[in-house]
Amino acid sequence: MPTISSAGGADPGQHRRVAESFGTDAARYDRARPRYPEALVRRIIADRPGLDVLDVGCGTGIAARQFQTAGCRVHGVEPDARMAEVARRYGTEVDIATFEDWDPAGRTFDAVVAATAWHWIDTAAGTAKAARALRPGGLLAMFWNVFQLPSDVAEAVTDVCRRALPDAPFDFSAMTKGTPDAYRSVLARAADGIRERDDFTEPEEWRFEWEWTYTRDAWLDQMPTFGAFTRVPPDQLTEVLTGVGSALDALGGSFTMHYTTAVVAARWNGTP
Repeated sequence: MPTISSAGGADPGQHRRVAESFGTDAARYDRARPRYPEALVRRIIADRPGLDVLDVGCGTGIAARQFQTAGCRVHGVEPDARMAEVARRYGTEVDIATFEDWDPAGRTFDAVVAATAWHWIDTAAGTAKAARALRPGGLLAMFWNVFQLPSDVAEAVTDVCRRALPDAPFDFSAMTKGTPDAYRSVLARAADGIRERDDFTEPEEWRFEWEWTYTRDAWLDQMPTFGAFTRVPPDQLTEVLTGVGSALDALGGSFTMHYTTAVVAARWNGTP
């Protein structure tokens, strides 16, 4: 169920179709998706309070608003106009474009961030574009929320999904075990893209551990926003949500999720 677990080996067409599917219910995505730990925001802006931030693949502006609350000026780039409209409604200025095709038009930033988005971007082209957009010493930081369902909840969700979606091209068992190590290939790909250039510092990996308690309804609200479900026919999605809802009722109606926010970060050492 974590979006990026299907990204690594998917064919390019399917990869792009999933990437373009999140705007089908942009309001739900913005309402239900988890935020990012404040400790992460503080670390990114620690040495440059009030910095200018470019949010790559900003979606509905979830991370952008967190940086704005921390005193930053944020500009977004987002290919889906439906997602961008929500971000704009909440006060984020957004250019509608893929990051690979986006034109900085001479604009530069203190930080380029990508919140659960860099896996949708061509690594070499994205890193090169980030270098164009950064000021000397500026930070490139790509981060992902990795969740780990409690074992009983993971088993129940997996069973329901396998019954309701027998032909789905996803391994639901693997997707409900979203440990950081399962994301190793995505993190490594991001870091390797930085190492292929000679104008960034050696990439660092940061991790932030945190927990969030979900009610039954809050989890059912979030499930349709995952890439595994954004293109599922409505009748099958209803079957999934009904089955998961019943399973959660039997398990007490709520559960506490463990999250790891995994980060790859490096500074640009080039000159304008």
